[in-house]
Amino acid sequence: MTFSIHGLAVARGVAIGRAVLVASSRVDVAHYFIEPEQVPAEIERLRRARAAVVEELQKLQKDMPKDAPHELTALLDVHLMLLEDTELAAGVRQWIEDRYYNAEWAVTSQLEVIARQFDEMEDPYLRERIADMEQVAERVLFCLKGSDSPIIQTRRATRPQQELQLDDTMDVPLVLVAHDLSPADMLQFKQSVFAGFVTDVGGKTSHTAIVARSLDIPAVVGARTASQLIRQDDWIIIDGDAGVVIVDPSPIVLAEYGFKQRQGDLERERLSRLKHTPAVTLDGERIELLSNIEMPEDTDAVVQVGSVGVGLFRSEFLFMGRQGHLPDEDEQYAAYRRAVEGMNGMPVTIRTVDVGADKPLDEARHDAAHLNPALGLRAIRWSLADPSMFLTQLRAILRAAAFGKVNLLVPMLAHGSEIRQTLALLDQARQELDRRAVAYGAVKLGAMIEVPAAALSVRMFLRYFDFLSIGTNDLIQYTLAIDRADESVAHLYDPLHPAVLRLVSDTISECRRQGKSVSVCGEMAGDVTMTRLLLGLGLRSFSMHPSQILSVKQQVLRADTVKLAAWAQRVLDSDEPAAVLAEQV
Repeated sequence: MTFSIHGLAVARGVAIGRAVLVASSRVDVAHYFIEPEQVPAEIERLRRARAAVVEELQKLQKDMPKDAPHELTALLDVHLMLLEDTELAAGVRQWIEDRYYNAEWAVTSQLEVIARQFDEMEDPYLRERIADMEQVAERVLFCLKGSDSPIIQTRRATRPQQELQLDDTMDVPLVLVAHDLSPADMLQFKQSVFAGFVTDVGGKTSHTAIVARSLDIPAVVGARTASQLIRQDDWIIIDGDAGVVIVDPSPIVLAEYGFKQRQGDLERERLSRLKHTPAVTLDGERIELLSNIEMPEDTDAVVQVGSVGVGLFRSEFLFMGRQGHLPDEDEQYAAYRRAVEGMNGMPVTIRTVDVGADKPLDEARHDAAHLNPALGLRAIRWSLADPSMFLTQLRAILRAAAFGKVNLLVPMLAHGSEIRQTLALLDQARQELDRRAVAYGAVKLGAMIEVPAAALSVRMFLRYFDFLSIGTNDLIQYTLAIDRADESVAHLYDPLHPAVLRLVSDTISECRRQGKSVSVCGEMAGDVTMTRLLLGLGLRSFSMHPSQILSVKQQVLRADTVKLAAWAQRVLDSDEPAAVLAEQV
């Protein structure tokens, strides 16, 4: 019987194939108390389990195929880093020593403590990293239990069926269905075999989504009970455009999606021909198409799609899981330098760390702000509250600028005093490097427009900054007072709200009037349904995930900005912008 499952679309396209089910990696944990004299032995058992997981992940790294995505390498590094996390290790040890919990119980108890901290995070990318922590803990639990990891168990269990299937039809595509997938799981399954992914959990910035986009294969995450409803070897369709999974499709539905899949393949082939085509509109306007990246290794994908630079390099990956031992100057400098050199002379815009109350420096600050982290000590406020940490990052970025074009981008500024403090610390960072006789380069300084106060103070901002970058995700959230992570109000999150469009339009107009560059680096930039509108509003610089570059470029090549300007003004003036947006120009 045909039925459909709805989730989140994270990588576009259509995949049709047989389901390969990965059993849930959840572990049944025994809970019991140990005797005080058993504490050393229990801690030693925990140490051996952790060492075994480290050895397993290091072996995966060593044996990694040369054509594996860089994202997988980076995510395995994150898992190894989490195994070294002092809060996790110290917390587990404390449960054993103080409460006399057995090791398994201690691991799950500490995981619950950390999970609550992750739940309070405002940044969706960081909030979803709890999945990485859970997978690390589960691997330790499997070692404590003396079992194989779940991926190995599943692979052994499904091998006879899959071998039979592949003997019968060697060219049948396979689709992976799981509750969740770790980077190590994906490597164990040799991810290149699969035409698509479906997971019960995850969001648009989960590791499964990141890898699916890097592989350019359809994926649906957050499909809730998909792994329970879908049976091994079911025929399924993944509609990555609509976020829908169709199980046991009828011949008519199968034919329809088969046609859609072929059309998608042809479209991707046509788009690939645009890699080296300059992004110029029909009326001769040159458009700058930049990429957003999260790790230095992402620059390979940026270059491959013909992007002309990095418009947003999120530096948060360096600070993840590092409470108590934040990255030093040399570690940050090495990472930023790799990104700069990877772009071969094209510009790289590095955003200073955008974490805060959701990633506290100490518990006192956390207790003061955790009730509303979106409005608490985060982004530039967090950096200015710890000048030593901020100076370390500024020095590292300046040093990396000696190896290529670097722009420095500051998040969530709202006050003139914050701007002046930032500039003073940047000058201090230069002076400290001068005193040490350390080489550094010049940087252009930019600010993110993420809060209404910044958009309404754009003239003041332009007195201090060389360029502006509009972070539409947060700007929409703060303008409409909508928490995107809250399902009860998420439907009110509207990029086409008249107030949002007015703030975006006024920021672009003022930058153009003063001859300063401005870009959009939020989700709006990579949404092809918004490309014409942003062009009509005067935007000439877009920054997005590399996988979106060619689709947006196609829209640019078909656009006439002169004709779009009048139409965009009608959208801006309308009480129902979505209706006007649907008009053809």
